[in-house]
Amino acid sequence: MLSAAVRLKLQDIASRIAEQEEVSFEEMTFAQKWADHHHTAAEILHRARRRALLPKTEEGSLDEFMQAMDLGDPDPSNHLIGPQDPDDLLNWFRRDRPDDWRQRD
Repeated sequence: MLSAAVRLKLQDIASRIAEQEEVSFEEMTFAQKWADHHHTAAEILHRARRRALLPKTEEGSLDEFMQAMDLGDPDPSNHLIGPQDPDDLLNWFRRDRPDDWRQRD
């Protein structure tokens, strides 16, 4: 569990990340060390980075919902662009699999 002082410091750093303001190397190191070991700290940083990528969302929009629920990938460089071949998708789902395809290795 995070102490109140650590949580407040992380929230301050996260708010500056979300607003795309300057954050020092020492502060990022501090935040990342906590995020590596505590789920709550990792979530605070993840949401701040997400807000930094998608700063403006229209109220009541799907983007606002996706951001509030922390769904999807906000980085547009990871999105599929252009038409996708439906035959490739169909073949992927129809792939011949051995009888034991559900078993773990």
